[in-house]
Amino acid sequence: MGWTLAFAAVAILFVLISGANDGATLIGLGLRFPRSPGWLIAALPLLVIFAAPYALGVEVARTFTERLANLGTGTGAAVFLAGVVTGVVVVAVLTGKGLPTSLTLAVIGGIAGAGLGAGLPVSWSGLVSVLLIGAAAPLVGLLLGLLLGASSRRVPSFRGMPRVVLGAHVLAYTAQCVAYAVNDGQKMIAVVSVAVGVARAGVGGVGPVEVPPVWMALLAGLFLVGALTSLTRVGERLGRGLVITRPLHIVSAETAATGAVLGSAALGSPVSMTQSITAGVVGVAASEGVRRVRWQGVVNMGTAWLVTLPSSMALACLAGLALRLV
Repeated sequence: MGWTLAFAAVAILFVLISGANDGATLIGLGLRFPRSPGWLIAALPLLVIFAAPYALGVEVARTFTERLANLGTGTGAAVFLAGVVTGVVVVAVLTGKGLPTSLTLAVIGGIAGAGLGAGLPVSWSGLVSVLLIGAAAPLVGLLLGLLLGASSRRVPSFRGMPRVVLGAHVLAYTAQCVAYAVNDGQKMIAVVSVAVGVARAGVGGVGPVEVPPVWMALLAGLFLVGALTSLTRVGERLGRGLVITRPLHIVSAETAATGAVLGSAALGSPVSMTQSITAGVVGVAASEGVRRVRWQGVVNMGTAWLVTLPSSMALACLAGLALRLV
């Protein structure tokens, strides 16, 4: 019972944190578009996160449970929990110190590090592949944002343009929600799936990713709660750091981030949606000249890679070693 409660508490906290970080960024950018239907912008992530795993699969969630370390052994679930908790702690500490970070990157490093410390086989080829794709995704988002931003300036104005652009925004935002649900959002599915497995069979190896509809409904609801509680803070950050005001530029940034994340999802690799959105926005701003770019966002992404991954791997390795010695 103790392990079941521990896994349940970590799963709930993890989904709330993901909502506060990823969901608020996703919704915040969507609401920056003029005359955006607020109820639709808030409801779409909820609906897509619930439905996407059943319609499009859970390949990225399986990366967290299968491709980083061999978690199918008797201590696999405990090692997974140690990696996730370490990732959350690293993010909390770095955020409290004002250092930029990525929850996705921290969890990847945490699971691999905990597996290494616990003496489980770590898939170094799988880890390197995930990290390379994760590093490439923001670069792809930046390039797409640059191209789409430059192209949007050549679109001629016409009488019904505001309605057409609003429709394009809704479509681009919907696609962005789908991209999140089949990629970065699946880290939540992995954590909840392991918690469900422990509730059913006790602590042991990590089994196949399986999340019943009732659990997915709770996951989506908690994600939205986390997003709404953090929306004002993230909105202020978006206003300070993302210099895009034209409606077509917002659509371009959304489309750029979607393209980068969907491409990574097709390869089964988790990437940070927040970093991809930031990269898309930087690319769009750069299409009007480098002086339009808030380069602090670029520095933040680089710092996240330099600080978050080594920190989470090192601390999780110690946690895995402690489990090994118990």
